[in-house]
Amino acid sequence: MDHRPIICRRREYQKRATRFAAAALTVGALASCSSHPADTPPPTISPGRAAVSPAVTGAPDGVMRALPGPGTGATYDASTSSLVVLGTDGAKRPVVTVPGTTPVVLPAAATGVTGDGAGTAFLATRGGYLRFDIGKRTVQQVSVDGQANTDFTAIARRADGKLALGTADGAVLIVDGTAVQSRLKAFARVDGLAAQGNTVVVLDRGQTSVTEVNAAGTDVAQALRAGEGATNLAADSAGRVLVADTRGDGLLVFGTTPLMLRQQAPSRGAPYGVVGSSKLAWVSETAVNSVVGYDLSTGIPVEKVRYRTVQQPDVLAFDDRTGTLFVVSGSGAGVQVIANAAAGPGPGGH
Repeated sequence: MDHRPIICRRREYQKRATRFAAAALTVGALASCSSHPADTPPPTISPGRAAVSPAVTGAPDGVMRALPGPGTGATYDASTSSLVVLGTDGAKRPVVTVPGTTPVVLPAAATGVTGDGAGTAFLATRGGYLRFDIGKRTVQQVSVDGQANTDFTAIARRADGKLALGTADGAVLIVDGTAVQSRLKAFARVDGLAAQGNTVVVLDRGQTSVTEVNAAGTDVAQALRAGEGATNLAADSAGRVLVADTRGDGLLVFGTTPLMLRQQAPSRGAPYGVVGSSKLAWVSETAVNSVVGYDLSTGIPVEKVRYRTVQQPDVLAFDDRTGTLFVVSGSGAGVQVIANAAAGPGPGGH
């Protein structure tokens, strides 16, 4: 594997001659280099994965609600007070579910979900995205101009309402309705996207990297190594981006504009799901069926609460208004609802 800094290899892939900085978390050092044209994609490693969770031995904290099958993504919509879960049903069909209601079968498989907080969820799919009207439980397929054969793998909504879509072949598109505003091909694959304002941060699992894309969507602003095997990321309300380093057993906390590693905390149980809230940063530990809340306010992450979870706690979502944490099972065991989560387990809890 090529051990030069990530940004050098990425710039080679882009065929540009811009000088840039990259960082390895193990040493925290910056290095820059000149790039030279190359026709090969950036080298990658085997992507990090969630641990296969053991059977649950005690009752999960909170209240359990049924899902039709495994969950792969989730978002919380404040305007309708609804959790929206992306997943599959017993027949392996792609579905979107608001727990307590009938699942809605999707017209195509979807690979990511985000929301506008005002009643609509957006799901990445081949050729474009799906608009899910949460109140009406209806789905509209939106084809992005010129992208009929594009496999979209990740999605995020910017503050200006435009969508960022990531692709299997390593590009990020900024889309307004059906129109492509920009396209930046700079990655091996786009596995996750998070938006802070109009700035988008890209997760590439094969390069275990996070990259900040400028607001125009036309260039890389900063790129950093993200641990030993990063898998998921999420933006929080304090302007940070939280990253689960599953292979490296840690929670990484990045500041944005500029992108910079600010904090990191050990999370020994194969951390995977991650979500921010106004009080705590949350990460699930798939090897031990638990979820942990970290206080980041002092600059040094401090574990404040820990809960027993449903088996395979792959996906997290949060309702900041009520302080409710949602833990979605990737094995089909349902969704766990933990009210007033920052307060910690009550009597008899974990």
